[in-house]
Amino acid sequence: MSTRVTIERMGAGGDGIASTSAGHAYVPFSLPGEVANVALDHSRGTLMALLEPSPERIAPACRHFEECGGCALQHWQEDAYRNWKRSLVQEALAGRGLKFSLDTLVPCAPQTRRRAVFAVRTSDHGAVLGFNRHSSHDLIDISECPVTVTDIVSRLDDLRDLVAVIGGGMKPFRLTVTATASGLDIMVSGCAAPDAAKRQALTAVVLKKGFARLSFEGEIIVEPRKPIIHFGKVPVFLPAGGFLQATVDAELAMCALVTGHLAKAKKTLDLFSGSGTFAFRIAEKSAVHAVEGDQAAVTALDRSVRHVQGLKPVTVERRDLFRRPFLARELAPFTGLVFDPPRAGAEAQATEIAKSAVQKVAAVSCNAVTLARDLSILVKGGYKIDRVVPIDQFLWSSHVEAVALLSKK
Repeated sequence: MSTRVTIERMGAGGDGIASTSAGHAYVPFSLPGEVANVALDHSRGTLMALLEPSPERIAPACRHFEECGGCALQHWQEDAYRNWKRSLVQEALAGRGLKFSLDTLVPCAPQTRRRAVFAVRTSDHGAVLGFNRHSSHDLIDISECPVTVTDIVSRLDDLRDLVAVIGGGMKPFRLTVTATASGLDIMVSGCAAPDAAKRQALTAVVLKKGFARLSFEGEIIVEPRKPIIHFGKVPVFLPAGGFLQATVDAELAMCALVTGHLAKAKKTLDLFSGSGTFAFRIAEKSAVHAVEGDQAAVTALDRSVRHVQGLKPVTVERRDLFRRPFLARELAPFTGLVFDPPRAGAEAQATEIAKSAVQKVAAVSCNAVTLARDLSILVKGGYKIDRVVPIDQFLWSSHVEAVALLSKK
């Protein structure tokens, strides 16, 4: 049985929200103002018939849209989509009572995502590679992906050939594929490690296809060329599965904001530094101490530091900043600071920064809710939010990046 509903607004997860007698219903692939018949399953609604489409509805860019769960919002007109995405940051920060100036959204172009995490498996008809169906474990085999760089999309059949050799039966596993300056870096996860015979077969495929590296759960199987990513002027050997900003354009935008804000700092602290995304750009003008909890990232950063010239001093430290944040007294030598934590944010670290006298702080986040929490801590400690810039790094999804720039006299 279907229920007629009117979509009132767009939810933070990218679903349209309608009011029903049983409460709110969340309807994927709908738009504000649309009238539709939906099949309800508790609070979830499946769009059965679109009775009155929104004038903001457009043709999606991908033939797999609505079937593949990789994108949620290809059907929304560009300006409306961008305004909504900017509002995610606006509402999260305003909800904390913060005073701030919010820039317009920095857009994301199609075909710029340099890393894709594919769901894969083998079948009687060959290898299946793609993404899970929306709100399902069903795997959708894809032939295109307008979000991802052509260096990856053009190699989908080659990746299927690799999956066929990996095998694994009908059980799905993951293939993380990153486009690097040296070629495709591929990491397999959720699948049993290969035996000696399969390693040999996989090595032959990697060499034949010209892939840069193949690893299983971080263990390198074969590496004809070390995968290289450039952070500013510095080439970095990317760890297998190591953190990387999703698009080059977003990375450059974030780095420009951070380095500009910290330009006058004599000594800068880079917390949750990864393999040096911000650290190496900052080091073009000032000394920087980079701190990261992941050993592989620390090793990559330290190795790169030892083989590069023309930068200010860069020191490296491995430290779990969730369990052992930098204390206020340890922050005393620094006049600038940037932190870019995972989605959970950096509540404990923000509490210590709030007690410090660091003059310039840049907060980078892929979660507006935890960013708002961390900023409220800093503001209570005497910081002023100078500027917040939302960045659409994750095109046609409900995820948005943001950079907040703060100062303390």
